[in-house]
Amino acid sequence: MSAPRILVVDDNPELLTLLSSAFEEAGYSVLTAPRGRTALDLARKEKPVLAVIDILLPDLMGYDVAEALKRLRVPFIFMSGVHKGGKASTMALDRYGALAFFEKPFDRRKLLDAVRKAAPGAARAPAELAFDVESGPQVAEAAEAMQLTARIDLKSGPLQGTSPLQLKPMNREQVARMREKGASPASRPIRADRVNTGPIARGSETHPLLQPMVEKEGIRRGDLKDNLPHLLAAFYNAKETGELGLMKGQVKKIIFFESGSPVFALSNLVADRLGQFLVRAGKIDEQTMRQAADEASRKKQRTGDVLIHMGALSEEERLYYIGQQIKSILYSVFAWEEGVFTLSFQARARKEAIKLDIHPANLIMRGVKKLYKHERLKRLMPQSARPTPSRDPSFNLSDVELQAWEAHLLPRCDGSRSVAELVKLAGKPESDVLGTLVALTSLRVLDLR
Repeated sequence: MSAPRILVVDDNPELLTLLSSAFEEAGYSVLTAPRGRTALDLARKEKPVLAVIDILLPDLMGYDVAEALKRLRVPFIFMSGVHKGGKASTMALDRYGALAFFEKPFDRRKLLDAVRKAAPGAARAPAELAFDVESGPQVAEAAEAMQLTARIDLKSGPLQGTSPLQLKPMNREQVARMREKGASPASRPIRADRVNTGPIARGSETHPLLQPMVEKEGIRRGDLKDNLPHLLAAFYNAKETGELGLMKGQVKKIIFFESGSPVFALSNLVADRLGQFLVRAGKIDEQTMRQAADEASRKKQRTGDVLIHMGALSEEERLYYIGQQIKSILYSVFAWEEGVFTLSFQARARKEAIKLDIHPANLIMRGVKKLYKHERLKRLMPQSARPTPSRDPSFNLSDVELQAWEAHLLPRCDGSRSVAELVKLAGKPESDVLGTLVALTSLRVLDLR
């Protein structure tokens, strides 16, 4: 059975890429169009069996596209982040004859169900991962990027009932405790600050890392430039469960999503390993880290388990610092100005014991403000540009945590003032103001004109 051809129309390139990738994985041949007129040209030429259309497009309203598609006898489904509520749904379904209507953010699986109901997809073999950070050699990253990563405050809140540990190299008694036959660390369910936990899976943490990235069916890849925030927003708007793979040179990182939120991350970077992270955070010294890593490799255990055997960490501290380690990996990729990304739709994060609870809007705000260099901010936010409210924001403003001065500045971004004028008006350092403006445009809360 040949794959049914469907047409997806949206001016958000990252959401368009994500949806088309997901539909291809589900057994469809996908045509994409960022504009209404382009969509109609494709529909006349390729004759798709179904179209999925965003209502707000740059050149035509999705309603106009739908009217033309009806004349071509192409059924359609509407989606929208602006036109919402019962009135919009009634208009889409009753007045224009859409098969279904989805408000952004929507559950991509429900959209796929509606597509399948209209046009069942062809059977496809399960997609393989484009690359895996858990096989291959460990690699190091340039010192400059690591210094940028260190600007993130990893100690967002103290652990209750704990105090800083002054750790020394292991003595013979500690080594003996580690090597007791059958010894295993006590495990009890604990919830650390904003970290969801479950049963701890045992296994080696020093994974053999890295396989070559290759193009596989069901996986989309593209260039990573300044579009990381838009990729995160695309997962959120589709409430997608899947993986965003990122590669720069030999460095590979994967962000795992559940229902649109980032919940876990992996990296093949040596500095992102738990032992190295604990050294960087000042929890253990390098000799302790090396001894624990050697023992973890020998016993095929995780370094965190070994450190608990040693008495170097409590279970609660391990969960807390693994959560902070994952955040560090997430934030670090905001410093990347080039690379490659891949999309796939696995559910591996569900097997992990620790999952973050961080809204993607705030991840983007903090990542842009902390990790974007001043030169990059100036390139993305020219002095003559005039920020104005977006017609189609990726996030609700209520989802975004703003400082008092940022909340005061936002209403003044009405298109009447240039970036240079807004910097003066804010009375803050230029880098701070540019960081906020770039972050808000990355969220599509603001547009530039």
